[in-house]
Amino acid sequence: MSAATVTTRPDAPSAGPLRALLRHRGLAKLVLLAVAAAVLVPLLHAKWSGGVWPEALTVDVSKPLGSASDWIIDNRDSHPLFVYFLGHLSNAVVLSVRGVYLVLLALGWMGVTAGVTLVAWRVAGWRIAATALLSFLVSGVLGMWVPTMQTLALMIVAVIASVAVGALLGLAGGLSDRMFRLLRPVLDTMQVLPAFAYLLPVVLIFGIGVPAALLATVVYAAPPMARLTALGLRGADAGVLEAVTSLGATGRQRLLTARLPLARKELLLGLNQTIMMALSMAVIASMIGAAGLGDRVYQALASVDVGAALAAAVPIVLLAIVMDRTTAAAGEKAGGARAAGPALLRGRRGWAGVAVVTAVAAVAGRLAGSTVWPTGATVAIARPVNHAKEWMVDHLYSGVPVVGGTADWAAHFTNWVLNPLRDGLTALPWYATLLIIGTLAWLIGTWRTALTAVLAMAAIGVLGVWKPSMNTLSQVLAALVVTLVIGVGTGILAAGSKRLEAILRPVLDVMQTMPQFVYLIPVVALFAVGRAPAAAAAVVYALPAVIRITTQGLRQVDPAAMESATSLGATRWQILRQVQLPLARPALLLAVNQGVVLVLAVVIIGGLVGGGALGYDVVTGLATGDLALGLVAGVAIVCLGLMLDRVTQPTERRAAKGA
Repeated sequence: MSAATVTTRPDAPSAGPLRALLRHRGLAKLVLLAVAAAVLVPLLHAKWSGGVWPEALTVDVSKPLGSASDWIIDNRDSHPLFVYFLGHLSNAVVLSVRGVYLVLLALGWMGVTAGVTLVAWRVAGWRIAATALLSFLVSGVLGMWVPTMQTLALMIVAVIASVAVGALLGLAGGLSDRMFRLLRPVLDTMQVLPAFAYLLPVVLIFGIGVPAALLATVVYAAPPMARLTALGLRGADAGVLEAVTSLGATGRQRLLTARLPLARKELLLGLNQTIMMALSMAVIASMIGAAGLGDRVYQALASVDVGAALAAAVPIVLLAIVMDRTTAAAGEKAGGARAAGPALLRGRRGWAGVAVVTAVAAVAGRLAGSTVWPTGATVAIARPVNHAKEWMVDHLYSGVPVVGGTADWAAHFTNWVLNPLRDGLTALPWYATLLIIGTLAWLIGTWRTALTAVLAMAAIGVLGVWKPSMNTLSQVLAALVVTLVIGVGTGILAAGSKRLEAILRPVLDVMQTMPQFVYLIPVVALFAVGRAPAAAAAVVYALPAVIRITTQGLRQVDPAAMESATSLGATRWQILRQVQLPLARPALLLAVNQGVVLVLAVVIIGGLVGGGALGYDVVTGLATGDLALGLVAGVAIVCLGLMLDRVTQPTERRAAKGA
């Protein structure tokens, strides 16, 4: 039957314009939002015409938080909670870290280097083993052997504690739907809350020192392990579980023989992410008494010594690369593939061989009288690096023909982007801001998404930090746009060229593992102090994740779809615009989401270099011991992160629910 002969039933009701409009979900949402705005905005404007968050809707939490801080300080040495529990916990942490550090010193530089190299060879192959060997040798040559061992001791204990805590939480969430729903907002908060915000209560309880640093690291590094453990347990093959159950296995047997083996890849990925996040805390933990490489970086930041900071940052980067590659290789071989090392190192006897060779190397080092890296075999790089930095400042800071210097760029970015964006967000009435956020979240998500985003922003106003939050939001949005433009563009180029991707990989590895503080030093030297350098450091820190996710998403597009487009005569640009980008939309949304999280993290640290706003409040609260100032600003940052997460990443959740 042709289309011309198709007729409708005479008694069928005709689709009126309203019904046709409501069938289009997006238009229906816009109509409802327009009606709500037409009704609510005039009413709210009549009651609060100023546009600033009304004082009557704020809650002062400084007094209860101040009272809690005073109580902790007064009872820290006498209350049973501190004396009989937290005190013993603190002593256990100190003894554990000190014990690991003494073992590393006893092994000496030869024993540690041999042991790490052999483990990497056994797990990941000779290339990673060579990288591990070179990394530890470079740490010694740079004169950072003892700080490296201090950081390694703290990281070993912190990773073990983080994995234990994360695995227990993930186990509970993976086996119970109710526990999973309860844990999710807790893990969100732990991961989004800036480290500075919870450093203050940790320091109040444990004081300055290793226990506070380790606990802060565990709080920051445990959530990935918990999330991936729960994901692996909940994603176990239902058919395998049914088969095990039919054989009469108990719940414990199902867990040990089916669920955990099936989740092995997720568990190893959780270990990988925990290690990386623990290392990223090395510098921040140094602010509250953690010795090691982080302390060297932090001291260099205080004196704007780029050379000394780089000498301490390079071993951190190398440690991160070795641990990342080793655990990633273990995850890839989780399906039961043969070990990557030589035949001598395979099987259970291989680990015994690793232990024997490590012990022999340690004894040889002791007999040679060189348990610590010899001072005569070091190279000082601080002076030439500082000379290079001074040359860059002298030639790039100002007076560059045509393009201008970095100082001019910072001033233009501040005057043309940051200031107008901040002034616009601050001048926008609070109810209009909530309406815009709710509209964006609802249009690309669900009403629950919109409600969560609006409530998160409303909580900022209730806490009385609306204006500094708008300032921080302006910096995040500006840095995010720059990050996405550069990152997505570079990711598209890398997806189309394997050679470019291979060239970028080591660069992105260094950028992603470099401590956040290290970026601040050259940025401040080139851009001076202010909001522009904070945004520039955030862009550099967030770029690797955006580039990697974009490249991976474009490469995973179905080749059949691209071949079909090519056969129809589509150009390369048309294939990218009409096939790759639409099909890679989930990955691009994830890139936006990760860009938001990473930019927000560094913009907050930018409070140390003149970023102001919430970052300054958090840093000031930590420096002065003001729990109310630091914690309120930290909660506001969490609310900003939650709102941006809901606005930028609701589509996948909605699709998963079948909405």
